[in-house]
Amino acid sequence: MTSMNWSAMTPELLLLGMALLVAMVDLWVKDADRRPTYWLTQITLLAVAALHLWKYHKGYQVVAMQGLVGTDPLSHLLAGLSALVTAGVLLISRPYAKAREMLQGELFTLSLFMLLGVCIMVSARHFLVIYLGLELMSLSLYALVALRRDHAVSTEAAMKYFVLGALASGFLLYGLSMMYGATGSLSIPQVFAVVSAGGLNQGVLVFGLVFIVAGLAFKLGAAPFHMWVPDVYQGAPTAVTLLIGTAPKLAAFAITVRLLIEGLFALAVDWQQMLLVLSVFSLIVGNVVAIAQTNIKRMLAYSTIAQMGFMLLALASGVVKGDSLPAASAYSSALFYAVTYVMTTLGSFGMVMLLARQGHEAEQLQDFAGLAKRSPWYALVMTLLMLSLAGIPPTVGFYAKLAVLQAMVATQEPLYLQLAVFAVVLSLIGAYYYLRVIKLMWFDEPAERQALQAPWDVRAVLTLNGVLVLGLGILPAGLMNVCKQAIVHSLA
Repeated sequence: MTSMNWSAMTPELLLLGMALLVAMVDLWVKDADRRPTYWLTQITLLAVAALHLWKYHKGYQVVAMQGLVGTDPLSHLLAGLSALVTAGVLLISRPYAKAREMLQGELFTLSLFMLLGVCIMVSARHFLVIYLGLELMSLSLYALVALRRDHAVSTEAAMKYFVLGALASGFLLYGLSMMYGATGSLSIPQVFAVVSAGGLNQGVLVFGLVFIVAGLAFKLGAAPFHMWVPDVYQGAPTAVTLLIGTAPKLAAFAITVRLLIEGLFALAVDWQQMLLVLSVFSLIVGNVVAIAQTNIKRMLAYSTIAQMGFMLLALASGVVKGDSLPAASAYSSALFYAVTYVMTTLGSFGMVMLLARQGHEAEQLQDFAGLAKRSPWYALVMTLLMLSLAGIPPTVGFYAKLAVLQAMVATQEPLYLQLAVFAVVLSLIGAYYYLRVIKLMWFDEPAERQALQAPWDVRAVLTLNGVLVLGLGILPAGLMNVCKQAIVHSLA
């Protein structure tokens, strides 16, 4: 039994306190721009990010709250990046939210509570803590999707998200309860020890594992548990869609690592097969169905499904025939993929919001027609983002896909080699719908000639996003080393 060690949870306690303070302060704010609560929220997010990234740099690894949570480089890295991304989302979303009367205290408070759920999940060492963090994050997101209460499409998307999310949570909870029944513990390290020792009812373990993987697949948006993704991405206000597509993806990656790798590594042979099936379904559904979409939010939703399929291939390549030596390389490539995907998503949905501020939602692909003639710089940024999602050099998306393929080829197993070829072919098919956006921007005539207008901070963030996508594609070693260090020091 360890002590409470409250100092290990300083960023989370700060986040909780500031979320409550922002909710209170907003009651007295009369400013239409919500400047006091907006800046309080941004300062909080930057402080939380700085604390986590500083702890990552120092290599802090502490078990706290009597073993319920444990901080390590992986948790600090994911929590710090989640806080930074959330700050970026709120910054880019501010003009969009104001134009639609969404710039209320709820937007800031729920975003902070969503991030608190993410932070709890990434450092959880106990099944119940994972579930509490997951519910805190999910309930905040359900409320955010329904933030435009007078908007029928958003309300419908929130209902669909809530019902399917509750179903997925039920799957995950049932799987965790089966694991508790088999091992007699809810603590992830203890479950790992008991399962590794063997002698348990294999049928019960695999049965519970199926439900756990199904719940995780829903949170990641992997096919065939992807039904909510296109409808929620399209129906939610674009600012909330951006939020759903960023920090929660890092949280879903984190609980997948905590549950499957840290807790159930001894069952890797079983869950890797499930992940391979999910990845194949996701690559097919995501890439093929996206071609038929004319709504860009829906197209990016199917793109997300395909990208998650690629990431799952890396997670499923860690152990081959009982050999776990390739694990560090495979899992770090999966982490690199998740981080770069979130970075690219921030910019691509940011561009959708930028167009939407011209008086309509601008959700159709045709709205991007002739963007190069109106605002060539934004067209260039969007081009880099699309090339990255398609996996075309020299963008970071190319290196992310290459790292996953290298991890698969390193196994030297015929099945993984065949899947690597399959993933490349599906990526080539998927490149069509990304290149279609580029073609629209550079070769079609615009419906209007007015240049896009945006505040300097939004311009700066989108420009930085485009520069990072290109810069990390040319020099990816630094970020890859960060991911490797986080994986090696956390899962050793």
